[in-house]
Amino acid sequence: MPERAPIWHLYVPKLVTVLRSGYGLADLRRDLMAGLTVSIVALPLSMALAIASGASPAVGLHTAIVAGFLISLLGGSRVQIGGPTAAFIPVVFAVIAKYGYDGLIVATLMAAVMLILAGLLRMGTLVRYMPQPVITGFTAGIAVSIFSSQMKDLFGLDIATLPAEFFARWQSYLAHAGSINPAATALALATLALLIVLRRYRPNWPAFLIAVVLATLATMLLELPVETIVSHFGPIPRELPLPRLPSFDLARLHELLPSAFTIAFLGAVESLLSAVVSDGMIDGHHRSNCELVAQGVANGASALIGGLPATGAIVRTATNVRAGARSPVAGMAHAVFILIFMVVAAPLANQVPLPVMAALLLMVAWNMSEIERIRQLLRSPVGDRLVLLVTFVLTVTVDLTVAVEVGVVLAAFLFMYRMSEIVALESHVGLVEYDQDDFGRTPAMEQRVTLPDDVKAYRVSGPLFFAVANRIDDVLRAFGRPPRVFILRLRQVPMIDASGATAIGNLVARCRRQGIALIFTGLQPQPASILAAMHIVPDGETLRYADDFAQAVAMLAEPEPGVAQAAEPH
Repeated sequence: MPERAPIWHLYVPKLVTVLRSGYGLADLRRDLMAGLTVSIVALPLSMALAIASGASPAVGLHTAIVAGFLISLLGGSRVQIGGPTAAFIPVVFAVIAKYGYDGLIVATLMAAVMLILAGLLRMGTLVRYMPQPVITGFTAGIAVSIFSSQMKDLFGLDIATLPAEFFARWQSYLAHAGSINPAATALALATLALLIVLRRYRPNWPAFLIAVVLATLATMLLELPVETIVSHFGPIPRELPLPRLPSFDLARLHELLPSAFTIAFLGAVESLLSAVVSDGMIDGHHRSNCELVAQGVANGASALIGGLPATGAIVRTATNVRAGARSPVAGMAHAVFILIFMVVAAPLANQVPLPVMAALLLMVAWNMSEIERIRQLLRSPVGDRLVLLVTFVLTVTVDLTVAVEVGVVLAAFLFMYRMSEIVALESHVGLVEYDQDDFGRTPAMEQRVTLPDDVKAYRVSGPLFFAVANRIDDVLRAFGRPPRVFILRLRQVPMIDASGATAIGNLVARCRRQGIALIFTGLQPQPASILAAMHIVPDGETLRYADDFAQAVAMLAEPEPGVAQAAEPH
């Protein structure tokens, strides 16, 4: 048997693995080109995501630089690109609106600690068990929330403070519909049209950067009366801020705990989903727990410089792969290139119109909506459709945390119901055939046995867990007259939980009170160990074990009291 690798191997960054396996100059060139390509995509997108989140565009750049660099440096994925993502927009916007920007910083620091602990506790694999309807539901809900948040800048509406709640936001839009800026609307729609055309006919071109540059030049040349980054936020600084620890107390931590959990959960889910996508593109295998630790460190560092929450970005990661990335060096290079662009091109970035940023985010929202996946799931069984729709509606109208919690609980109940439906509890009346496994113990494979009237046999097929335990309790109640012997055939029960064992215990106690001899046949190792641990063991009188149904039938011929000779489980 091969020796297991030590636990610390789970936390070795992929960068170390790549360098150990051999990394040459040709690999470096490919990574640098990939990093440059991704940075061109990430530069305008980082600013747009920050603006949509209620922060300044410089904050988005700082997050992409610091968090993006650390996620690649320390992460468990070979080609993952980290930074601010669209999924965080409604969450961050709501936290800033309710607790202020300092509240967001504290919540992000708490989320960073949660992510590190989740990685150290090896919880990275749990994301595999997230139901697809829940993932699609909250992703589509986030897309709708992003779309909803961009109407102000898209139409140039004169709204001082935009509400965080979905319905209140649309009421505000309707109340200020008379303040539509035609120039802003035309610029946004033209940018959106250009993005669609580039995506359709030139998918390999950096559409976001091209659209931003052309729209900015058009705004400057035509002197369009629209709001720009510099007029709304002030000039973008050309340097990174120094780390600063925000002030907080226990009451503040308690107040921000739900928001921190939401940020940590979303960061974990999106980063690991992105890692899975990248694995499929490069035929690789990420280290999920290492990735969570890296995400925690990166979010902590981002918060200390006043940045946004960060996670793995699926679109930028896919761009990185298509650009020929070979290692995490590409992600580190992408962060360095963004820093260079910020230092060199800040004056041009200051002139970017806000309606253009809104157009970019509408495209991001459309890409996130997963229309085809939704159509596919809407053809699934009704239970899955219900989980999808409930998660979607709650994400849009209430809160992401509530949506995911309710969605997962609904999916769990649906799973339990379906599992309970496949568990069969069958009664054998009259002629009873042997199990196929019993044929080796009988001279004829077609041999059958006729049970006496005072002997009843039932067969359980499937896991005996809490959702079906009550059906065991109802078995004896179904008999008009208590039998002398009750045979319960358990060969097809692969597992049993505490509730199932309790139901078995209740069955044993009821048989003891009614003077019924109980025989279990074909008990498998896991159920046998659980029953033994809960002190439900054969006593030679009320409860006996048989290796199979043939042996149980042979026990019926034993004279009373012949129970002491019953076979014990091996």
